[in-house]
Amino acid sequence: MRAIACSAWWRRMALAAGVLLACAAQAQPVDAREVLDKVEKLLWGDTVQGEYEMTISTPRWQRTLGLRVWMDRPRRSFVRIVSPAKEAGIGSLRIGAEMWNYLPNVERIIKIPPSMMLQPWMGSDFTNDDLVKESSILEDYTHRVLEEVSLDGDAVLRIEAVPRPEAAVVWGRIVYWVRRTDTMPLKQEFFSERGERVRVLAFSDVRKVGGRVLPTRWDMRPDAKPGNSTTVVLKDAVFDRPIDAEVFSQRNLQKR
Repeated sequence: MRAIACSAWWRRMALAAGVLLACAAQAQPVDAREVLDKVEKLLWGDTVQGEYEMTISTPRWQRTLGLRVWMDRPRRSFVRIVSPAKEAGIGSLRIGAEMWNYLPNVERIIKIPPSMMLQPWMGSDFTNDDLVKESSILEDYTHRVLEEVSLDGDAVLRIEAVPRPEAAVVWGRIVYWVRRTDTMPLKQEFFSERGERVRVLAFSDVRKVGGRVLPTRWDMRPDAKPGNSTTVVLKDAVFDRPIDAEVFSQRNLQKR
């Protein structure tokens, strides 16, 4: 009987110690920039070569684009439409702060001015800036934890990113919702310079792709256009592998 009582006592002590350790971990201060760095590296890595599917939906029509993406963060990125046939070959290239689109039907390269970075990409709810990642959430913004909330039983951090005075960015602020335990992104809210929320990007369908577990479905919904949405689904990806510099060239942009 004494042995049983002793065993039960140790189990209670181990449980109490576990609770205390969990509470202590929760009490540790959070570095907001570090959390967002982990989110960015999870979604994009240092480099990514991926296959994506983008579905653009409105109350009147829907279309789906197959995309190939090459990104060497934060310097350069390249996006090519591979389907459907009538739009295949259209591409977007970004090197530093400069961006170009290629339209194969007219065989023209068009340079995109900075004032156009907030414009929709191919009629979607994602902007030119979203697709080529011209602005950097880590370098162009300052970061702070607004609060910690409970969502579906998980501790979730709400982290605010506010642009630096000298940064040429398109948003007044961005609020990230990130699960504390594993820094899994749940959603992002984008606000105008006037403080109005413009759109919400929600992450879901967490599974293993390219050797890492990450959300593979991203749903963008604009507040001002109920019924409109753009969904990006990650089909396959290779992370953190060197990319040939020739990929990020205007010569490659003009290839079909």
